[in-house]
Amino acid sequence: MSRATQSVLVRDDRTLYEAVAGTAVGLSGVAFAVGLAALLGVVAIDDPVAGFELSVAFGAMLLALGAAVVGFGVASRFGYVDAAPQPSAGIVAAAAFTGIWFAVGAIVSGAVGFGTGGRLGVGVILGGIAFAATAFPREDIGSTVPAGAVAGLCGLFLVTGIVGPGWKQVLVGYNATLFGDTVVPLIVLFASLVAGWSAAKAYGGFGARGRNVGAYVLIYLVVCSILVVLIGLVGFVTVNGLPGLFNGFGVGGAALISWPFLTNGAGLLADIAGVFPALVGTVWLVIGAVLFAVPTGVGAAVFLSEYAEQGRFTGAVEVATNGLWSTPSIVFGLFGAAFLIPRFGNQKSLIAGMLTLGFMLLPLVLITSREAILAVPDEYRDASAALGVSKWQTIRSVVLPAAIPGVTTGVILGVGRIAGETAPILLTMGGGVLPAKSAAPNVLSGFQLSASPPFVSNPALLEATSALPYQLYALITAGLSGNIQNPQEYAWGLALTLLLVVLVFYAVGIATRYYFRRKLHQ
Repeated sequence: MSRATQSVLVRDDRTLYEAVAGTAVGLSGVAFAVGLAALLGVVAIDDPVAGFELSVAFGAMLLALGAAVVGFGVASRFGYVDAAPQPSAGIVAAAAFTGIWFAVGAIVSGAVGFGTGGRLGVGVILGGIAFAATAFPREDIGSTVPAGAVAGLCGLFLVTGIVGPGWKQVLVGYNATLFGDTVVPLIVLFASLVAGWSAAKAYGGFGARGRNVGAYVLIYLVVCSILVVLIGLVGFVTVNGLPGLFNGFGVGGAALISWPFLTNGAGLLADIAGVFPALVGTVWLVIGAVLFAVPTGVGAAVFLSEYAEQGRFTGAVEVATNGLWSTPSIVFGLFGAAFLIPRFGNQKSLIAGMLTLGFMLLPLVLITSREAILAVPDEYRDASAALGVSKWQTIRSVVLPAAIPGVTTGVILGVGRIAGETAPILLTMGGGVLPAKSAAPNVLSGFQLSASPPFVSNPALLEATSALPYQLYALITAGLSGNIQNPQEYAWGLALTLLLVVLVFYAVGIATRYYFRRKLHQ
């Protein structure tokens, strides 16, 4: 292709404008990352950076970002660069900047001593100006000037030291105090997000492409921050829990592997306190909840999707199911204590905890199963019916196998919630706080046959049993330690064990989903 006919769509060189806009996007990402590190305590805002405090360096970065973002808009508006802006930045951007500047005006005016009326007045004025500056001008100006002003104002506060390491603000009437160690990173995170979004739009040339690039930058920064926090939490628990988890661990001797923390109880006779009864109780708790919720939820989903007429009834069931899934866990615990416990000997028991968590898991299994069944193409059903197969056989051999990966996804998400719940088992199942090894529930060998109804009984299911979340709650919140030599080390090891149990259940669910998905595509 000659240079005379080369299209902009296939041009692989970058203009100076794109290079500067890309640099601004990268700088906003760096500011966001360092601000997140400061918020998590990895770095301090008074650490020296090139002879200045980190908070001042943050301010300089935000000032540079603000000036660059405004420059991008001005350069596009006066035709110095090749861009394709829309006539307006849109009502969504206008509403967002109106809210941002209203909050800025109210906060700043409150900090300088304005009353409630004055704060509202300043906030309304700045919000109205921001709305006009975003909605009425062309997109390049409306998307950059308000965003650059936000970044510049935040940077000015940090550079001048108005908000810095020694800053604090007492919230009168709220019995709370804000400190610079927390506020400065939050300011940096917020301003870098706004400036990064605007710079990304400029990099994309505004228009539809610029909006897509801006959205991607926002999504990437937020997702990366969530992943960093998640990895940081897991790493923090792991580092603090490893000494307790491997307390007394050894290889060789009478047993091939000696792991007293996982094989001992926490009774008075244990040389090294362990979590074996609570670990076994947690495993049986999750297994029982899954065995109750999955068949019930999948069966209800099959009925609602394949047999019931779509109308008010199914709509009411859908609304009720969504409401149950968002119900706080303490409500399920109260339900278990009021309804289930009286039906199982009027005492806390393992089966009461299983059913309580099963009712918590049931709404999500029903929701995801129904969506997975509805996602199966109707061509599968039509092809099966054309071969003369009955409706139930079609559901059993065609629809359900195709929906199993989606059902498994719901079970995975639900198990992650119920495995760490404390309130329901505190009210329905909680046994000894520091149980001995003999207190572990022996469910498999506890089944007994009888000649009278219900013909099968299991005393182990009717006994109060401990669980990892309940034991962790008792150790940390209630401060019960018994004969444990190092309660803090033991508690962190207990927390790590609970985390590993949840991850193991996740791994089993993911492996199951992968297996059925592979079988489906063979």
